[in-house]
Amino acid sequence: MKSLLLAATAIAAFVPPLAHAADKLEADTEISSVIVTARRNPEDPPVVADARKRLSETPGAVSVISQESYLGRQTLALDDMLRDAPGVYAQRKWGGDIRISIRGSGIGNANHNRGLLIAQDGVPLNEADGYGDSQVADPLNTRYAEVYRGGNALRFGGALLGGAINMVTPTGKNAGFDNQVRIDGGSYGLLREHVALARQGDNWDVYAAATNQTGQGWRSQSQQNIQFGSLNVGRSFGQDREVRFILNGSNINQEIPGSLTLAQFNADPRQTAVGNTNGDQGRNQRGVRGSLRTTWRLNDQLVFEGALYGVWKELDHPIFQVIDQESRNYGAFGRFDWDGEIGGKRADAFFGAWYRQGDLDSHFYVNNRGARGALQSISYQNAKAMDVFGEGRLFVTERLAVVAGATWGQAERDYVSVAVPGVKSTFNLEASKTYNWISPRVGLLWQNEAGDQVFANVTRSVEPPNFSSMTPMNTGFAPVKAQKAWTGEIGTRGHRGPFTYDVTLYRAALKDEMLQYAVSSSIPAATFNADKTTHQGIEAALDWAVTPKWRIRQTWTYSDFRFKDDADYGDNRLPIVPKHFYRSEVRYDDPRGWFVAPSIEWSATDQWIDYKNTQKAPGYAILNLNAGWKVTPAVSLFLDARNLTDKAYVSNTQAAVAWTAATATLWPGDGRSVFGGVTVNY
Repeated sequence: MKSLLLAATAIAAFVPPLAHAADKLEADTEISSVIVTARRNPEDPPVVADARKRLSETPGAVSVISQESYLGRQTLALDDMLRDAPGVYAQRKWGGDIRISIRGSGIGNANHNRGLLIAQDGVPLNEADGYGDSQVADPLNTRYAEVYRGGNALRFGGALLGGAINMVTPTGKNAGFDNQVRIDGGSYGLLREHVALARQGDNWDVYAAATNQTGQGWRSQSQQNIQFGSLNVGRSFGQDREVRFILNGSNINQEIPGSLTLAQFNADPRQTAVGNTNGDQGRNQRGVRGSLRTTWRLNDQLVFEGALYGVWKELDHPIFQVIDQESRNYGAFGRFDWDGEIGGKRADAFFGAWYRQGDLDSHFYVNNRGARGALQSISYQNAKAMDVFGEGRLFVTERLAVVAGATWGQAERDYVSVAVPGVKSTFNLEASKTYNWISPRVGLLWQNEAGDQVFANVTRSVEPPNFSSMTPMNTGFAPVKAQKAWTGEIGTRGHRGPFTYDVTLYRAALKDEMLQYAVSSSIPAATFNADKTTHQGIEAALDWAVTPKWRIRQTWTYSDFRFKDDADYGDNRLPIVPKHFYRSEVRYDDPRGWFVAPSIEWSATDQWIDYKNTQKAPGYAILNLNAGWKVTPAVSLFLDARNLTDKAYVSNTQAAVAWTAATATLWPGDGRSVFGGVTVNY
């Protein structure tokens, strides 16, 4: 806590002088790109500026990432897309498998996403029990992404520690082109082809796109073959009244190279774990997500937004065994947005509900070098959940708003397993459990005439365990409790002259945090509840438009996650996320249409591998270089060189209880690589 206060004091001392100096420069009444802003620049077309304005009404930490901010570099997955979002820890393990964590959400999860709602057009990529995959979303089919950190995701109905990331699909109205062809590729056999079209009539519009991606990968056993498709058809019935059908599909085939021991990493970070080669491990999945949604203005003060959605996914996943799963998820959400007055004072509010349900059929087989052997287990998992939520703002003065809200949630887990003849470890079992909670939220939001804001809030979060965490035994579910937390945050954001800033301090007191540890690289991680833990940190971004041609963009995340008076681990730090993580880019834009942008990614502190705090993975600094040229108004080129010094580094780890020489939890980052591409819009 002492280091957090010192850092906060330093920032408090840092921002006012910048603002004072900026006042002496020519005023720019608009705001910049990464944070809640509306400056008219190439990264901020009107559709993105409108999203920033809408999110700026949130009394807490939010960001908008526009497609324009990452199209000029190689962007294969969410880690590339979310690179400039403050407070988002998104690091690649292999292929499209990305560890994404906000404020330590799902930090102990060995695989997949937990503790953070990841959605596309409001349709969750998570299963109904909260388990999710992020690689099914294509950054090229994302117009912009909304990032709601922590309790600021209440308008989605959830109450998760990490909040929500919502990726919005382009439409025929806002895609910015009629036709687009993009071809890019480079090191390790990467080749990606993308085509898209956008059309708009008097009262209809359509956007359609397809992406094909193949590559060998930097490590052996890393080959991938991926296809994405997207269709977005809208029908307008006047101002603020439309119905829209959105369909997204994915076909993902990826090999898994596996995690390494420290000795293996030091000897050859490109090698594949022995078990992964022998089992030809990989993840192959197909999925379709569809939604029918509407935005409908009911009167001058009230707008309704709602949707019905369905998701189908099929998974073929050879790891320690071959996992064969098919899941179906569907749901509905509706939200009313109201603007008006209460007692003569300006006020606004939103309120709504979200229902979701999913079922999953699971079969495990012996892994015969990637092929299915004898059947080992059969189970059927069914999950239901519902949230009723609302939040309102009352401006007690022209500049100060009081904010209050809450969500009521319920989650059900039903599980059935069937004994397999001849397999002693299987059993007949029916188990079910229901969780209920209420999560309140209160806050303040102050804004001056220039648009600078100061906010503070306190939110309660609750996360029930998913099926993977509950790991049914022959007597029922494992005794894993729901994770609870109270999070307080205070922050400021705004724009003064050439400076755009966004700084948030938060502290979360957790009870029963769900953590995992890897027994070995071939056995699924086990989940346990810690007693008390603390997550606290700083999420900061600073953009400096030095001149019309030069810009410096920086993000810094300070993460202090630790046990609190734990019987086994005392006040040890939690593994995985480094204490300091910094990114910076210096960009020069020439009036003749080309740019060059060197950047650095710096994990400034070693990160613990285990809960006992006996071994660390080394910190690192990676140098990159991005350049591009707008040859004509229709043709753009880019070059993206990564890890220029060919640094061997650990990009990601899994957690172990106590490190030993045999602990295989390290995921190496890619070596030196060069990518390039051409985009034609016409």
